[in-house]
Amino acid sequence: MTAVKSWAFLIAAGVVSAVTAAIYASVSGQILYFSLYGVICALAWWAALRLMPAPDRRPWVLISLAQTLWVTGDAIELAFLHLTGEVPPVGVSDAFWLSGYPLIAAALTLMARRRAPGRLRGGVLDALTLSTVAALAGWQFLIQPYLGSGLSPTVIVPALYPVGDIVLLAASLFLALSPGDRGAPTRLLLASVSTYLAVDLGYNVLPMLEIDYLYVEKLGAGLLLGHALLVTAALHPHRAELTRSGTDVRALHPARVVFLGMALLGTPALALRYAGFSEQEVATIVASAACAAFVLARFTGAVREQERIQAQLAYQARHDPLTGLANRTVLHEALEQVMRGVPAGEPGAAVLYLDLDGFKEVNDVHGHEAGDAVLRAVAGRLAAAAGGAGLAARLGGDEFVLLCRGASRQDAVLLAERVLEEITEPVPFRGHRLGVGASIGIAVRDGDSGGSPTEILRAADVAMYSAKRLGRGRWVAAGDTGPLMAA
Repeated sequence: MTAVKSWAFLIAAGVVSAVTAAIYASVSGQILYFSLYGVICALAWWAALRLMPAPDRRPWVLISLAQTLWVTGDAIELAFLHLTGEVPPVGVSDAFWLSGYPLIAAALTLMARRRAPGRLRGGVLDALTLSTVAALAGWQFLIQPYLGSGLSPTVIVPALYPVGDIVLLAASLFLALSPGDRGAPTRLLLASVSTYLAVDLGYNVLPMLEIDYLYVEKLGAGLLLGHALLVTAALHPHRAELTRSGTDVRALHPARVVFLGMALLGTPALALRYAGFSEQEVATIVASAACAAFVLARFTGAVREQERIQAQLAYQARHDPLTGLANRTVLHEALEQVMRGVPAGEPGAAVLYLDLDGFKEVNDVHGHEAGDAVLRAVAGRLAAAAGGAGLAARLGGDEFVLLCRGASRQDAVLLAERVLEEITEPVPFRGHRLGVGASIGIAVRDGDSGGSPTEILRAADVAMYSAKRLGRGRWVAAGDTGPLMAA
């Protein structure tokens, strides 16, 4: 399904949910509710079994099963209402509703593990920190008030819903704080869980505020919106980001620091709730806040420094230390990416393999510092010639490669002639004007010819040596019946 169709479904489901909320207690409202819920469940199972590849299927099957259990619980409650004229405070429906929480939580945890295999430790620790504070708040404000009335089923079962919410919150935080891409499917999934938590919180808090139950029951339509958000994430064309290893996001987001600071202060603040907030307790909270702020500031500084060092090491691993150009690893990755997405008949990539002429003489006469100056100057000219759509790389010594995406043979020839002219420009060095030339081999691959990065580079390398044998300042294109040379 395309992105447009998935968003259209979400908009339609949102409109139906709003209408359902307005007429929730009527027969028409119930028909709308179960009609939309049935469509959502059908789409959830269709997406899980038909759209998802086998390795990515398990989390979505768990989500579909949870949806089915929830709608079954709703149907049982409706049947009780029509058969007996009332809904029991605790019944079979609760077993179905409560069963959905661990299934959704397990699905989110599986997604987090698959998005960031072996890289979850930091996200899990942060998620557990926030969840612990949420659990303490849930215990004080939601669970303990229920249990204070005894331990009968009518007391224990309602108290289990906040427990399910805390489990769901922890799993969603695992996903939100784990490394990985954060496109529309991830945002939709987290918005769905946030909707579930908000609705459940409303069910628990609004009765305490003595809000008429006619308004509280309308929150059930909000659950429809949460289900629709969840299914839209499954239908989105980029849904693979939820179950595939993605970009390793190592930057410490400022929001995470703020939330961790709130978590550090949450526990003592909740503990002081029982002791009261006298001047001494307020001073304790202020001092704790200041200490937490200093510790977090120090922690953030240390993490930023580590990130800077890691970024520097990552850059050095992928770039030539002398010229700053990309190295062989980056070149191979770029070639694989370009050739993998080239349609048949379309230009793929042109590779220009350069070897400097006269570079050894510069080193022998003027020394290696002069040679380094020439290499840096040549690298700058090649980077400018490659432009934003191309890539300039140094393979070692005086060998360079230009990769031009979507370039035809004629484009590559014109670029080679321009590069030959620019490289011959003298390089000033300590009162001397150092001159070098270049021999260039050209290899062009399109969607029909294909070829691996190694094969393309080898073809350009062979053509470069052909140009060198013919004399300096020439280019030869690989694959021609006869050598093509610059004038």
